[in-house]
Amino acid sequence: MQLDVVSDTVCPWCYIGKKRLDEALAIRGSDGITLRWRPYQLDASIPEGGVDRKAYMQKKFGSDPDRARAVGNSIKEYGEALGIVFNFDKIEKAPNTLDSHRLIRWAGTAGCQNEMVDILFRRYFTDAEDIGNHDVLVDAAAEAGMDTDIVADLLIRGADRDLIRREDAAAREMGIQGVPSFVINAKWVIVGAQETPALIRMFDKLLAKEAEDAAE
Repeated sequence: MQLDVVSDTVCPWCYIGKKRLDEALAIRGSDGITLRWRPYQLDASIPEGGVDRKAYMQKKFGSDPDRARAVGNSIKEYGEALGIVFNFDKIEKAPNTLDSHRLIRWAGTAGCQNEMVDILFRRYFTDAEDIGNHDVLVDAAAEAGMDTDIVADLLIRGADRDLIRREDAAAREMGIQGVPSFVINAKWVIVGAQETPALIRMFDKLLAKEAEDAAE
């Protein structure tokens, strides 16, 4: 079963969804499942270098700080149950996520894509680092054991920028309007940070169907 997870690196629900996915795969095993992370930019209009996050969030939620606080507290509670520490108040930049998606793509070639996704989520949401900054991305590559000289060169040269944009556009053409979204065998799409038991049931059902079809 091919499982493509469409996600953005600044999406807190995507981080929650990843932790639940990791739990599901740890419980039932990943046999028969090929996992791949796909890009989606929630806001591609953010300029290179990012913008002030507080001002950005104020614009997004309007002049109601209580609403923004309530949403943040709810996300924090879900995160705590999964061992995630969301330090929203410490995050200074709302970055453009294009370059972080480029790094995730290269991590797939290096065999550490799932780990890289986790590293970037942690660095942004917990460590409050600017994951649009090339130095931060190169350091994340080093943490995952990638060749940092190659990564630094690819970042500077702008490698795969258009490819990431095309993949983002392809997700939207499929009808994906929210993330995380789970795309199974390029046919079915399940949207949202699904609970761990629901993911396990879904995997078991689909893998059983694949085995049944193969036997016929």
